[in-house]
Amino acid sequence: MNRANWTGAPRRAAGLLCAAALVWAAALVWAASAAAQDEADWGVLAPFPDPRTEVSVTGDGERVYVIGGFTAPPEGADAEARPPAAEDMYVYDPARDTWENLGAAPLRTHHAGFVHHEGRLYILGGYRDNTFEPIDDVWIYDIASGQWREGAPMPTARGALAYTVLDGRIHTIGGTVADIDALDHLVHNTDSPDDSVGTHEVYDAATDSWERLAPMPTARNHHAAQALDGRIYVTAGRAGEDYTMTVTGVYDPTADTWGEAAPLLTGRSGVAAAVLDGWLYLFGGETFDPGEERTFDDAERYNPAEDRWEALAPMPTARHGLGAAVVDGAIYVVSGGPQPGFSLGDANERYRP
Repeated sequence: MNRANWTGAPRRAAGLLCAAALVWAAALVWAASAAAQDEADWGVLAPFPDPRTEVSVTGDGERVYVIGGFTAPPEGADAEARPPAAEDMYVYDPARDTWENLGAAPLRTHHAGFVHHEGRLYILGGYRDNTFEPIDDVWIYDIASGQWREGAPMPTARGALAYTVLDGRIHTIGGTVADIDALDHLVHNTDSPDDSVGTHEVYDAATDSWERLAPMPTARNHHAAQALDGRIYVTAGRAGEDYTMTVTGVYDPTADTWGEAAPLLTGRSGVAAAVLDGWLYLFGGETFDPGEERTFDDAERYNPAEDRWEALAPMPTARHGLGAAVVDGAIYVVSGGPQPGFSLGDANERYRP
């Protein structure tokens, strides 16, 4: 045997082992760095003072507003009774990390539409008090004066609808139109095929009037809508026995037509959505699928230019019935129940891309 070859082989092997070890160590460092970055994406902030679920959340660019939802029953109430709908509206100041109670809204509701437009907050529909009776109410809050006034009612009373503002008009999309017993609706899912609707109605704040538009082809409830790049994207939700819808509908206001985009990665309902820097973000949710009754900590975002979804660092707190709003380059994800159904939560978490 050539002695030079015999002595060189182990040296080369040792060198290869060292190189492999260095690659492995670098991979571990990268993974740790990525994990740290994932953790850094989320921040836990001052908790919401009134734990709730099925809230409605919006922002005015500086602060975050929360109305409605289910809240804790009064002391001594029947433990088996439905929780009451919340009355007070709260505002969160991210600069101070503080909450303020703005007093009672004109109605108690949950699963309602809630948007900000030109210095005013709009409550649209939802369910009456702690029932599941859809309502057509529209209430308008002037932020500067702190006064409420009533707006023209929705043509179709609906709860668990999706909503967004596009080109100065408020779109309300889908939801349910039937008066369903709350426990059956949430726990046993007795939705009939025609309980969920694709109804699409738009409100013009300048004229206090409504117009019907092309209905969403995929009827659903507990979904989310956001305006992005001149179109409206609607995703997630449930209908009938399907609690984990992934269909992403796209509405073109110029043609008054609907199309489809890439499906959501993780189907769920009872979600929150927001738009930031040209991306559509989606958070949380729940399912009642047999054997998988749970809430989600999933966070995903959609890129319209590439028509693709990507997974993000999960939320610190899995929940449904939550809301989201954007302030100063960050998304604030507020409240929501940590378990499916009527559980209540006070989480206030910030996602910063």
